[in-house]
Amino acid sequence: MATPTVTAHDIPRTSPGRAREVNEAEIRASLATMASLDAEAWSKPTACAAWTVRDVVAHEVGQYEELPKPWLMITRVRRARRTHPELGPLDGHNAIQVEDRSGVPGRQLVEDFARIAPRGARSLARMPSPVRRRVRTSMVFPEGKELAEDSMEYMYDVLIARDTWMHRVDISDATGAPLVLDAHDREIANQVVLDLALGWTGPSCLLDLTGPAGGRHRLGSGPPVVTLRADAVAFARHLSGRPPRGALESEGDEEAADALRAARVPF
Repeated sequence: MATPTVTAHDIPRTSPGRAREVNEAEIRASLATMASLDAEAWSKPTACAAWTVRDVVAHEVGQYEELPKPWLMITRVRRARRTHPELGPLDGHNAIQVEDRSGVPGRQLVEDFARIAPRGARSLARMPSPVRRRVRTSMVFPEGKELAEDSMEYMYDVLIARDTWMHRVDISDATGAPLVLDAHDREIANQVVLDLALGWTGPSCLLDLTGPAGGRHRLGSGPPVVTLRADAVAFARHLSGRPPRGALESEGDEEAADALRAARVPF
């Protein structure tokens, strides 16, 4: 049976209840990947500039550590202003997360992630809905103004899982660890496509994304002038600005295809 085509702009935003399921599923998947790594894997370079696999996991532990302790995030942002003035607030903050666990070996980071990440994800349910909706991400990170939605709700319901998911992809790419995908991966990939659609100003395009996280999505209205075919994970890598892995094949209007190749989505 043919895969139905969905108008990308009509993809529903992940609800808080569904976000909790997706976050928990991604934590389990990421933990399984981390636990499978051998001693040599931790020093391998990743697609994240200057970060090894160990650094990526240290960042992830720090990310979840901050969810029930927002003051820790603010403290790291302030430290980064002093120690990394050459970096923006978000990049500097991420650098501090890695530095705070600079001496922690990989196996200990896996144990830390197993303990801290579920606790961090559970803490999101305790935040009152009005606060989630009204507090602006850009109050801490000016980069938040560039997001599809400048709210903590969007960060908690969409970006936390997306960040963890893409870093699992980074680890898989760097080490050769299997990338196991299921229904929660499709939810994350669909939110990436929705964000692309919300910022899309070009002509109508058809995205034919393959693999367990894939689907057929139309950007814009009217008959598509170009069809882009790619593995869903490869397309997400592309939208994140990472080096390409896997082909992005197009058929139709080349200017529209070039616009798709130039598009980016926050991760």
